Amino acid sequence: MTDRSHGIPPDELADDDLRREVAHLHETRHDTLLGGSESALQAHTERMLALEREFLRRFPQDSAPDPQRTRAGSRESAGQPVPGRDLGGSPY
Repeated sequence: MTDRSHGIPPDELADDDLRREVAHLHETRHDTLLGGSESALQAHTERMLALEREFLRRFPQDSAPDPQRTRAGSRESAGQPVPGRDLGGSPY
């Protein structure tokens, strides 16, 4: 029998359930950090990491950063040179 003491394994969750579980864990993280026991924090951390890994595997497009939140994207929108993308051949 599968041990489900920490919930359904992330790879067995439906997409909507996975999204809901990730959101709920993020909502409860602060309380667990401040008021939970060491074992509760450890269990919460392990579950959170497992759910996040599965989320990133299933939804890579949802976890890609907004280009405006990266240095390269910000520089590009400001008309500044972007290291590694400069068409003139210079890396700077």
